[in-house]
Amino acid sequence: MLPRQKLNEFQDGVPKREVARRLHVSISVIVRLIQRFTATGRVQERRRPGRPKKTTPREDCLIERLALQTRTASSSIIRRQLRVATNTNISQQTIRTRLHGFNLRSRRLAVRPRLTPAHRAARRPFCRRHVRWTRQQWSQVLFSDESRFTLNHNDDRLRVWRHQGKRYIDATVQEKVAFGGGSVMVWGGFQPSPQNTLVSCTG
Repeated sequence: MLPRQKLNEFQDGVPKREVARRLHVSISVIVRLIQRFTATGRVQERRRPGRPKKTTPREDCLIERLALQTRTASSSIIRRQLRVATNTNISQQTIRTRLHGFNLRSRRLAVRPRLTPAHRAARRPFCRRHVRWTRQQWSQVLFSDESRFTLNHNDDRLRVWRHQGKRYIDATVQEKVAFGGGSVMVWGGFQPSPQNTLVSCTG
């Protein structure tokens, strides 16, 4: 039903709450229509100030879909893909603005070790067995591990589009298994006390 028809029902003496009930809208909608008509003599919304949007809602959804399909795509790449698909030419800043409207931000890839199904199956029972351990019990345990450090630095500056709170979903995580260039292997352990020595591994 058109806004004018809603107002006509009220002018016919029907209470605002009853009009809202008949039209399945909140009473605030009816109140706003009456206030707008009283102030302007019309029920249509005024034209909003500012420049009109250069993209349609459908194009906005396409921008979001392109970012989620290829999360590492830059705003420049998404801009080109949109132009090919819809012949719409907008700036990279507009692309970022639309993605921000969908609560998508460009963030660094999270990094985690690659875990096989066997790793996951072994870690789950371990966590369940020790979930209620006290600080005193953990103080008797020595955790040790070896690690390899690359001599050729990789700054890992690859960025992805993701929603807030979605850092560790598979699509936004980089799994690392290899090291480029030369490297140094070291072994060490840690526990509350005492301090342990870092050992360089050779051979």
